[in-house]
This record gives sequence, C-alpha cells and structure tokens, in this order.
Amino acid sequence: MGALLLLFLAVAGALLAGAAPVSAHAALTGSDPAQGAVVDKAPAQVSLTFSEKVALSDGSVRVLDPSGKRVDTGKASNLSGATYGVKLHSGLPDGTFTVSYQVVSADSHPVAGAFTFSIGAPSTTSVSLSDQTAGGGVVGGLYGFGRYVSYAGFILMVGGGAFVLACWQRGAAVRAVQRLVVSGWVALTSATLALLLLRGSYTGSGKVGDIFDLTLLGQVLQTKAGAALVSRLLLLAAAALFIAVLFGAYVKRDSENADADGENADGEDAGGEGADGEDADGEGADGETEKRGPDADLAAEKKDLTFGLAIGGTVVAAGLAASWAMAEHASTGIQAGLAMPVDVLHLLAVALWLGGLTTLLVALYRAPSIEAAAVRRFSRVAFASVVALTVTGLYQSWRQVGSWSALTDTTYGQLLLVKVGLVAVLVGVAWISRRWTAQIPETPEAVDTAETAATAEAAVTAVTAEAADATDATDSAETADAEEKQRAEVAAGASPVAGASSMAAASPGSDTPGTPDAAGTPDAPDKGPEDAEDSPRAAQLARQRAAVATARQKRIRDADPLRSGLRRSVLAEAGVAVVLLAVTTALTSTEPGRTEEAAKAATASASQRSGPLSLTIPFDTGGQDGKGSARLTLDPARVGGNEMHVFVTRPNGKAFDVPEVKVAFTLDAKDIGPLPVVPDRIATGHWTASGVQIPMAGDWKITVTVRTSDIDQATVNKNAKIG
Repeated sequence: MGALLLLFLAVAGALLAGAAPVSAHAALTGSDPAQGAVVDKAPAQVSLTFSEKVALSDGSVRVLDPSGKRVDTGKASNLSGATYGVKLHSGLPDGTFTVSYQVVSADSHPVAGAFTFSIGAPSTTSVSLSDQTAGGGVVGGLYGFGRYVSYAGFILMVGGGAFVLACWQRGAAVRAVQRLVVSGWVALTSATLALLLLRGSYTGSGKVGDIFDLTLLGQVLQTKAGAALVSRLLLLAAAALFIAVLFGAYVKRDSENADADGENADGEDAGGEGADGEDADGEGADGETEKRGPDADLAAEKKDLTFGLAIGGTVVAAGLAASWAMAEHASTGIQAGLAMPVDVLHLLAVALWLGGLTTLLVALYRAPSIEAAAVRRFSRVAFASVVALTVTGLYQSWRQVGSWSALTDTTYGQLLLVKVGLVAVLVGVAWISRRWTAQIPETPEAVDTAETAATAEAAVTAVTAEAADATDATDSAETADAEEKQRAEVAAGASPVAGASSMAAASPGSDTPGTPDAAGTPDAPDKGPEDAEDSPRAAQLARQRAAVATARQKRIRDADPLRSGLRRSVLAEAGVAVVLLAVTTALTSTEPGRTEEAAKAATASASQRSGPLSLTIPFDTGGQDGKGSARLTLDPARVGGNEMHVFVTRPNGKAFDVPEVKVAFTLDAKDIGPLPVVPDRIATGHWTASGVQIPMAGDWKITVTVRTSDIDQATVNKNAKIG
C-alpha cells in the first residue's frame, strides 16, 4: 500500500516538475491609449479592457514614466463591464510610458502583463518590459503541486468510499482499503490548507516570504477562491465523520451480523434435533423462527445504515466537487448556470472511475481476496462513469474550445487532444480488464476467504487473551507434541485453521484449548491449572496457524492466472490514470481556447484602429552639417494602403533641406522585403508618399536613408508594429 502511494506521488511530481507557469484565463483585449500608440497630449487616465471581469487590488495597475517613476494616482476602478481605469497626474512630459498590470481573473487565476504608449514622440525608457509571468516561480510550482494533490485526494477518498459501499461492502474491514481512503482525506485536507496559505503570494508578489502573511490571508478569505477553499475544509469535516462511520460503526455492524449468523447456525442444529424429538408439537419450528428474528433486525439496521451513508456521502462528495466548479472554469463564460452542475457531475464521474480503480488495485494486491461479483459490480459502475464523462466532457470541450481551429492552434486545445488520447487508451485497457473479469469464476472459497481470515485473527486474539491470564509454567513434552503436529499439518499443505475446524467437527467432545469449532470461532477452554500452563503455547500455535493460513491464501491467490491477469491490466489502468490526472490539472490551469482566440481577434482589431504611427530617428552622415533627425508618420498604420510623411529637421528643430530621402519596409519574421518607397519632396524638409502598401501585420523594420550631399548619406532603422 505504501509503495503504491509513493509511486503515485513520485510520478505526479515528475510530471509537474517541468510544468510551465499557470496561464491566464482572462486576456487583455484592448486599452486606451492603445499599445504602442503615440498621442499628442497626455491622457487623463489609462483604461484596460479584459475578456472577462477581473479582481483588482492596490497596485493592480501602475503607470511609469521614462525614468521609472510612478505617475498614476492610485487604485484602479471599474469603469464599465470588463473595462478598468486608473487616473494619471497632470503635466506629464513627452516620452514613452509603461503600463504594468497584475489582476485575478474571474476563474481565480492571476493575469499579468505590460505595454507602452508615448506622448508626443517615443523616447528611451529605463523600465524593463521583460515578460511578466503571473503564478510562476517557486510559489507557482508549489501551488500547482497542491492543486494536483487536492484532485488526487478527492479521487481516492470519494472513489474509495463509493467502491466499498456500492461494490464491496466486505472491503470496509480491509486495512489496506481503509488506509487508502483515509490517505485521500489527509491529502485533500493538507492540500486545501496549503492552497489557502499560498493563495495570497500566488496571485500577488510570488515571494515565498509572503506565504504566511496574515494580512494577505485575510484578503484571500474575502475572495471567491478563498470562500471555495474554506467551504471545502468545512465539507472535509463532514467527510471525516462519514469515514469514521464507514470504517467504524459499519464494520462493527457487519461483524455483529457475522456473529449472529454463527449463532443461528448453532441454533438451527439444536433446533433440528429438537424437531426430531418434538415433531408432534412443532416447537422446533417456532424455536427456529425466534432465533432468526435478531438476524433479520441486524440486516435491516445495516441496510438502513448503508442507505444513510450513501445519501450523506453523495451530498458531501457533490459539495466538494462544487468547491472547484464555483471558483474555476465553469463559473465564468457562456452558460455558467449549466456549466457548474455539469462540472460537478464530471468530477464525480472521474472520482468513481479512477478512485474505484485504485481501490480495486489495492484490493487485488493487498486484500486476502475479493469476490468476482464485486469486480463485476465495479465494472458496471465504471461503464456508467465513462458514459457520464463522455457526455459532460463533450459539452465542456465545446464550451471551452468553441472552434476546430482552437483545438489545434491553442495550448488548451492541444492539451485537450492529449487528454482525449489518454482516455481512449484508458478505455482500451479497461476493456481488457472487463474480459479478465468475465472469466473469473465465482467460487465459494473466494467468497469465504475474508471471513476465514477474520476467524483466524479472532482465534489468535481469544487465545492470546487467555494466555495473558495464565501462569508461566510450561510442559515441554506437550509443547513438543503440539509443535510436531503443527509441522505435520503444514507439510501436508492444509490450512491449520481449516484443519482445526475439521477436527473440532469430528470430535465434538474435544476440549483442546483455543481450537476453533465448525463455525470458525474458538471454544472457550476451561481454566484448569494444566490449561492455564498450556495457554502461552496455545497462543503461539494459534498465531502460527493464522500465519500459515494467510500464506496459503496468498499462494492460491497469486497462482490464479485469471486474477494475475486482472491485476496486471488494472495496474496498467492506474498508471495511465496518473498521467491523465496530471494532464487534467494542467488543462484547468491553461487559458481556454475560446478565450485565447477571442483575445487574439480583439487585439488584432484594436491594433488596426490604433491610429497613425509616428517615429523619430536621429541620423549623422559624417560630413559637414550632416546631423539631424527624420520623423516618419504612417497613417492609418495598418494592413493595406497608407499615407507616409517624412519630416527632416536640423538639431535646432528647423527644417533641413536635403537632396534625397528613401524609405524601405522589412518583415524579417515572414521574409518579406525590403519593400522600397521613394517619397516626393513637397516642401523644405518635407517628403511624402501615398498608397504605401503594408501586406500583413507584424513587427516591421523601417529603414530611412538620408543624403545630405553628393557623397554624404546615412541609413538608420527602427522597428514598429504595423497592422
């Protein structure tokens, strides 16, 4: 069990170690002034428009002048819809200004970025425009791992509990299954607490030192994501009660039923003898009816308890799934009211399938035995889960992708294709498992194995208790005889527990201490002096018998080729499921394809209406009176025809009459150009050209050649976004 969990976490860590930082789920679709725009006078405010509503905090939007000094007045405000603005100080100088923003999208993921605009003319700036990545670094990695662990814990806890209730109620008494479900609860609880602490730093500074900042924690608790995490913790308290009842009172009730069955079996034997002697009065039949009354009551109580656990567990599991749906993808975008319950159903289906699969794997490797009927029941549950996953997955894919192009051209679409491929592989391996399941016969030995193991354990416990009250005196001769008999039984290949039961049945008068009777329970020995001396030896023999019985059961289980084949196929399913869960976690942290394409379209549209382009490029031909600057304007600076003007001035700002000016446009990214343009001189220092064709949008290199004499000329260039 421990090795399986370590393998699960190791693969998860390896998959997430190289994961990219979390992608934003809201995108900047427009701004005023626009990115790269040159405006004549300083604006009163800067506004930003996103693809969906975002959450702001102090310092979410900052505007910096060329020297890096902050020139905005303070906290940004919501202007309308998904547009937000921050006011600027008056009297701003000319030059290039930088707008930096860091907000939280409606689906709880951080969004960061920066762009520039210029007043009067572009200038140099000391502000670095390195790519800002929200949710990255050490904190981002820890947050991503916490998300993975929380999903894994939810699947193990919900899927394991459902497997026990719906498929294998006898498994509630199996320690390995208990540890698996409890481990899922511990993982989900620990991950939720960690996410709550990491949240403030994750959406803010990204510093490790801010993880335990109580001020940030207080701010997180007021957000939608914080409320979802807190509600998850409250539901986990209810889940702990469910687990305690499932593996406590439920198992106890099951053992009481087993005891009642044993008593009824004894009562029926006695009643049968009474019936032989008292047929005329019919008292045997009445006695049998009376003895079956308590058994029926216990069965009814267990049925009621099972029903209550099923209802309560479903409510808690649905609530936990809703804590994701209410704060992530499903809570934003189109049809959110329908998307959230669909997302809850999707998560529950995942838990039933993958969590039940993991529990089955643990049962096949760690439990003494599992009935073929339980495996067949899970096969039906898994099939229903796959159907639910298919229906809900198709709807979610349409909602998040929206077009065939987004399926191949966006990161979200590509990850979705990988997920679909993994699900197809998983379904294929599951089909192989179903074939193995269909071939496994339902034998009485398989059904009774767990009961036999429990009986052996009960025998050891009872005899050990007797040994605790006994004296330390021993009889070496009797010990040697007993041990020799035990070795003979082991050599014969028979189960000591079963052999003892057979001897007890053959010798009703036997008084051997601690020997199980035909029902599998140890007789209560008389505590005579000799019996007291033999109790320690009897306890040792009982332990040996139980160990041999367990070893024999394991040999039988491992020798069965059908069950070995099923174990291998289920292990393969679990391996694919681990990878699938990692891809799903990455998918929930990636900007949906529909949003990404909408942002690209809006950005392209905004760039086309961004207005004229203006560039000032200094030059020096090296000759006498060879210094000056060329200011080039392009209107409307978009794909198609444009009007170009070039103004050549001296260092003192006066018009510079030069004999020749040439311009060329080159798009290196697409191997286009240089496209030469020869403007006409219309005045001193003023050159123009109309119908300048820009074939496509991109980052163009604009080259200007200025000749100041017959032998002196200079060629200078500058890059600018056009279209």
